[in-house]
Amino acid sequence: MAKRTLTGTTLDTIVSLAKRRGFVFQSSEIYGGLSSVWDYGPVGVELKRNVKDAWWKSMVRERDDVVGIDASILMHPDVWVASGHLDSFTDPLVECQECHRRFRQDQIEGDTCPDCGGAFGEPRQFNLMFKTFMGPVEDSSATVYLRPETAQAMFVNFENVQTSSRKKIPFGIAQIGKSFRNEITPGNFTFRTREFEQMEMEFFCEPGTDDDWHDYWMNFSMDWFKKFGIRGEKLMLRVHDADELPHYSKASADVEYEFPWGWGELETISNRTDFDLKAHAEKSGKDLSYFDDQKKERYVPFVVEPAMGADRSALAFLLDAYDEEGEGKDMRVVLRFHPDIAPFQVAVLPLSKKDTLSPTARRVYDLLLANFNAQYDDTQSIGRRYRRQDEIGTPLCVTVDFDTLDDDSVTIRNRDTMEQVRVPIDNLEAAIREQLNTMRADCQG
Repeated sequence: MAKRTLTGTTLDTIVSLAKRRGFVFQSSEIYGGLSSVWDYGPVGVELKRNVKDAWWKSMVRERDDVVGIDASILMHPDVWVASGHLDSFTDPLVECQECHRRFRQDQIEGDTCPDCGGAFGEPRQFNLMFKTFMGPVEDSSATVYLRPETAQAMFVNFENVQTSSRKKIPFGIAQIGKSFRNEITPGNFTFRTREFEQMEMEFFCEPGTDDDWHDYWMNFSMDWFKKFGIRGEKLMLRVHDADELPHYSKASADVEYEFPWGWGELETISNRTDFDLKAHAEKSGKDLSYFDDQKKERYVPFVVEPAMGADRSALAFLLDAYDEEGEGKDMRVVLRFHPDIAPFQVAVLPLSKKDTLSPTARRVYDLLLANFNAQYDDTQSIGRRYRRQDEIGTPLCVTVDFDTLDDDSVTIRNRDTMEQVRVPIDNLEAAIREQLNTMRADCQG
């Protein structure tokens, strides 16, 4: 595979590409937009879905010790009392006394407002959970919260899942879903938003084995990003200092990616000990311990949690795939996605829109749809269509030309090498699989 650019990609470049090619749009744009809220377009939704599918396949479908759930966003308010979120899920907030803009205290430098130079008032704690009401009456008894993380649903469902799935310790519960945090200073495109999607797994293990499992999942997480094309030199594992550990964690580490603005968190792997299960057992009165049949003893499991952001990961894959070749009019923008992450694996391009080509091109497209995420594109010149597919990261393009009508063969163009080979339509599926497998091997970080 051609070498990718290691540095120099700006966030503005990616934001422009994202809108132009249908990856990400500003939410409610025709009304002026809503700050730090984003909509995934026709191409972006495929990218994000592929990231989630790749994670789910690696975490659940390829393992026999992890099962999945899909829990509701709204939960009983006592869940957040037991978890500590009502008391501890806060950020220190300061407000400018002149312009009244608010900032997180840990994200400002100096004693004056960076916007107007005004003085800050005294800091106060700001709870990050979104509050709403359930039912027709808006009073304190009807208060519920939009979940700030998906993890708690896996803790409160521990017994339900363990009993129904008949899993023995050690085993995990995985979930992908939306979470909401009323961030004071969101930003950097889709990196820090108030509505986001998480991919989390709670791995329940015997106390005393938790340190080994923490090491295992840290290595697993780093390898996962490399497996799907993130370059190793753009990743690092940062272990948390003791003074930055959350209230539930014995040890935590972040998988970080080098974004245009610096290193940023993609995933946190935490040793949550038995904090959550004990807290929910005490608050609910429900026994959440586990009886080990082999050891004939009962204990509360420890939990290791790999928690990844789907939006941040999709952004990292997009940034890492971006490359430019050539200069001026000859410059080619190409997204060198791993084939399993690319929004589309193959595009079918008839050489022209003439009626004589369309039926055959459609036949080829229908043939590929059964096994690949394919796109049909017959607008503008073939050269521009190649460049458009390069810009959305499509690994392979299949061109149907007038010779196809005589020899029943088509041309496969490779995104990375731009090499073209001609194959019979009868062999097309096998030829595409072979090329995609080669690209998978080349994309290893």
